[in-house]
This record gives sequence, C-alpha cells and structure tokens, in this order.
Amino acid sequence: MEIIQDFSFNLFFWQFFILIYLAIWIYALVDILRHDFTQNNKLIWILAVIFVPFIGAILYFVIGRSQKIKKQ
Repeated sequence: MEIIQDFSFNLFFWQFFILIYLAIWIYALVDILRHDFTQNNKLIWILAVIFVPFIGAILYFVIGRSQKIKKQ
C-alpha cells in the first residue's frame, strides 16, 4: 500500500510541475505574439521560447518584457 501512495504523490507532483511549465510556456508565447517589439526582437523571442522552452520563457519574463514597444 505504501508503494501506491508514493507513486500517486510522485504522479501528482510531476503532473502539477508539467501543468505549471506548460502554462508559463503558453503565456510567454501569447504575450510575445500580442505585443510589438523593436526590430527583430519578436522573432528572436519566439524562437528562444520554442527551441529552449523553459529557460527561454523565464528569460523572456526577466529580460524580454522590457523590450516591448509601449503604446501611447
């Protein structure tokens, strides 16, 4: 019985982790596509988020959001 409880906790943990990971990744892609950037920064961020998913999304939130063109 203890093996089943350990397995279900691990399964729950990994499912929760993957769900959070996918939510951050999708939110980063949608945010990039909805806003304008200077020069080719939009293309660069899309490629970074697609080809290096987790690190690319985190870098976008730390660095890339400040590169958006502010609408007046």
